[in-house]
Amino acid sequence: MTESPRTPRPERYNFARDVVDRWAREERKLAILWADERREKQVRVTFHEIARRSRQLTAALQARAHAKGDRVALAIGREPEWWYAMIGLIRGGFVAVPGTTQLTPKDYEFRIGAADISAVVADEANARKIETIRSKCPGLKTLIVAGSGDGEGLGEGWLGLDEVFEREARCVETETEGSDACLIYFTSGTTGAPKMVLHTHISYPLGHRVTGETWLGLGPEDLHWNLSDTGWAKAAWSSLFGPWSQGAAVFVQRPTPKFDAQATLDTLAALPITAFCAPPTVYRALVTLDLGATPARALRQCVAAGEPLNPEVIATWAKATGITIRDGYGQTETTILVGNFPGGTVKPGSMGRPAPEFEIEVIGDDLKPVADGKEGDLAVRVRPSRPLGLFVEYLNNPEENADKFRGDYYITGDRAIRDEDGYLWFVGRADDVILSAGYRIGPFEVESALVEHPAVQEAAVVGAPDPERYQIVKAYVILAPGYAPSDALAQEIQEHVKTVTAPYKYPRQIDFVEELPKTISGKIRRVDLRSEAARGR
Repeated sequence: MTESPRTPRPERYNFARDVVDRWAREERKLAILWADERREKQVRVTFHEIARRSRQLTAALQARAHAKGDRVALAIGREPEWWYAMIGLIRGGFVAVPGTTQLTPKDYEFRIGAADISAVVADEANARKIETIRSKCPGLKTLIVAGSGDGEGLGEGWLGLDEVFEREARCVETETEGSDACLIYFTSGTTGAPKMVLHTHISYPLGHRVTGETWLGLGPEDLHWNLSDTGWAKAAWSSLFGPWSQGAAVFVQRPTPKFDAQATLDTLAALPITAFCAPPTVYRALVTLDLGATPARALRQCVAAGEPLNPEVIATWAKATGITIRDGYGQTETTILVGNFPGGTVKPGSMGRPAPEFEIEVIGDDLKPVADGKEGDLAVRVRPSRPLGLFVEYLNNPEENADKFRGDYYITGDRAIRDEDGYLWFVGRADDVILSAGYRIGPFEVESALVEHPAVQEAAVVGAPDPERYQIVKAYVILAPGYAPSDALAQEIQEHVKTVTAPYKYPRQIDFVEELPKTISGKIRRVDLRSEAARGR
């Protein structure tokens, strides 16, 4: 790999103006190729259209007295409106707070309050959820729903996004400093509520230039397909800032209710998609099919991220397609940190080598690098200079900031080994966060949902090994008096969790137990439960 030069850090930067508007000068340059679930309907969206519609949204918010720095929740699925809204928020200097469309009303109530959100842009399904808790969020001033605004279940005051796009209002082009707040993502932790990750206009929108150029390997003629939900930081990585920084178009497909591996192969074969990004869970499903029967006609790059990718899957995919899947590693808090880069040697199973912009170390408890071959904490050097692509802080969380920023390093929370060639190998989480099918799931959130069920007296949650998802959520439950273990009760508790918190967090396994292992001070010893889960108990 030829190392990319360090990215200049301009004093003023705005992705809408400096990137989208630049590509929009080519009036027909493709930004998005969108398709419905079965590709029966396709829509081409140019950068010119993105620029125009984003200005209309910016103007609508400005007309309602929203100013630079105001925080706006965004919850739209894989529809072009999500891209219009993201660029409109960035253009106006507003702080976008994206969320997965699987959030529950309770999730929205917490996030709107915690992030001091004053406006919402949501699709109809999520607008209805927000409507149910609207009275508990007095700080909300503006409510915009994708569509006409006359959706069933919505009260007065909702403005239709279609109405916004019908108006040729002029927005005030907002000057944003590179250090101004731009994005807030919520990410799961081991204890307490989800943490708020703050990014600036350069840490993600500009920082992902390296992601797009050196890991995804994209250029202006590419069509890139990333399977991530729009609510996750991975969409910012691989569906927005990374590709568009390089002038590549993105393919977006409305998802089916359940992932369909054969339909995914069919899409790769039917469309001129040149680059593909998916979690290892997807690749593990794809290689069970006859890959030769539906060859991808234009594909040249494949990457994976979210959890380690099995060497066997890499070998099977390469044999069938001629393309080696290049694993990569990063976080909601960062851009690409470690990767297998185009033109370099891939060691199957390795995360790869440090990305440009970052100095990565494997360190011990003394905050000093450990010897090659020895396990330690994966850490990013932040002194004497802080790298581009690293978040600012966890908002309103001094304890978490003190824990993760120690000495000269940001401690990622992941354990790794560096080999003699400088390749890094993922060992596991240093904490109790569960990695399942590309999702990060905090045990506290699931445990909190479990104990709201009347049958659950106490609960503990850990990750259990799984050949397809890497880990699944496993719950150990002590029942309240008057309840007896049964399959029916386990299923009832699972359905309860799906309604209280985002459905992907529900425990796929529930073990009813008489007691939980605890420390002398009464804290649950999840380490003991993880060991039991690893042994299939």
